[in-house]
Amino acid sequence: MEKIQEQYQGCLIGGAIGDALGWPVEFLKIDDIRGKYGENGITNLVKASSNKVEITDDTQMMMFTAEGILRAENRGRNKGIVDVPSVVYRSYLRWLTTQGIGSTVEKDGWIFSIDGLHARRAPGNTCLSALKSGKMGIIQEPLNTSKGCGGVMRTAPIGLFFEKRKAFQLGCECAAITHGHPSGYLCAGALSYIISGLIEGMDLKASIEGALVELKSQPNHEECSLLIEEALKLASLNLNDTQAIASLGEGWVGEEALAIAIYCALKYQPDIKQALIVAVNHNGDSDSTGAITGYILGAYLGIKAIPKNWVKDVELSAEILELADDMIVKFMDSEEWKLKYPGW
Repeated sequence: MEKIQEQYQGCLIGGAIGDALGWPVEFLKIDDIRGKYGENGITNLVKASSNKVEITDDTQMMMFTAEGILRAENRGRNKGIVDVPSVVYRSYLRWLTTQGIGSTVEKDGWIFSIDGLHARRAPGNTCLSALKSGKMGIIQEPLNTSKGCGGVMRTAPIGLFFEKRKAFQLGCECAAITHGHPSGYLCAGALSYIISGLIEGMDLKASIEGALVELKSQPNHEECSLLIEEALKLASLNLNDTQAIASLGEGWVGEEALAIAIYCALKYQPDIKQALIVAVNHNGDSDSTGAITGYILGAYLGIKAIPKNWVKDVELSAEILELADDMIVKFMDSEEWKLKYPGW
C-alpha cells in the first residue's frame, strides 16, 4: 500500500510540478527561454507575481477529472448504474464555472470549494468553447475537429483508477467531451493506459508498448501511433534533446504532447527532475508537455523521486496529495464522503 500511495501521489503532484515548471515559458521560443534563464533554460520552479508557484488549467482540469471519477464511483455504488464520462463532463462544467463562465451544474463538492482553483490560467479555447456549447461531445458525435492537447493533459487520473483497457476507453471518451479529432482523444486513451500499466507494475517501456498495441486496434490511430513509435526510437539514440523534441513537434496538439513526454520520460527515466527540465525547454506547449511527463514518471518512480522542495512549493500541493489519497480509497460509505464527492 505504501508503494501505491507513492505512485498515486507521485503521478498527480508530478504532473502539477511539470505544469508549474513549464508555465513561465509556455509561450516562449527556446532561444528566448535561454536568454531569460541561462544556457540550460528554466531549471527550477519560479514564483509568479502572485508569489505562488502557479499551476495552470492543465492541473485544474486534471483535478476536476479526478473529482468526476470519484463522484461517478459514489453514484455507481449508491444507484447501481453510472456513465462515467457523463459525470466527468459535469465536473468539467464546474471547472468552467471557476473560469468565470456560468453554468447550471451543481456547485457542490470539495474541489469546487478550493479558492485556488478559481483562477484563470490561460485556459484552452477548445475546452472553453466546447463546454460553453451546452452539449457533451462523444466519439460518435464530435463537437469539433480539434486535436489540441487539452484532452490528454487532464486524463492521467483515469489511469490511476481503472485497469488498462478500460482506462484506454474512458480516457478517449473523457477527452472526446471537448476534443473531436481522433488524435485529440486517442492520445488521452494511450496516456491513461500507460499510467494504469505502471500502477499494475509494468516497467515504463512495456507500458508504452502496450498502449501502442491498444492504440493500433483503434480506427484512425496512425497519426498518434507513428509519432509514439518515433519517440521510442529517438529515446534510444544519443541525440541532442532540443533537436529530437523539435522533430516530434511543439506539443500544441495531443499526439505531439504525448510523444514529447514519452521521449523525455524514457530517456531520463531514473531522473524525474532532469526529464521535466528537458520536457519544458522547447519552442512549444511547455506546461502541457511538462505535466504529461510528470504524470508518467511520477507514477513510475513515486513521489520520493521528486525533489521535496518542489513538492512543497507547488501551488495546491496539499490538496493534490489529498486527492491522490482519495483516488486510492475510491469510496467510503459515509456522509462526509458523500458531501465531498456527491453523486448527482
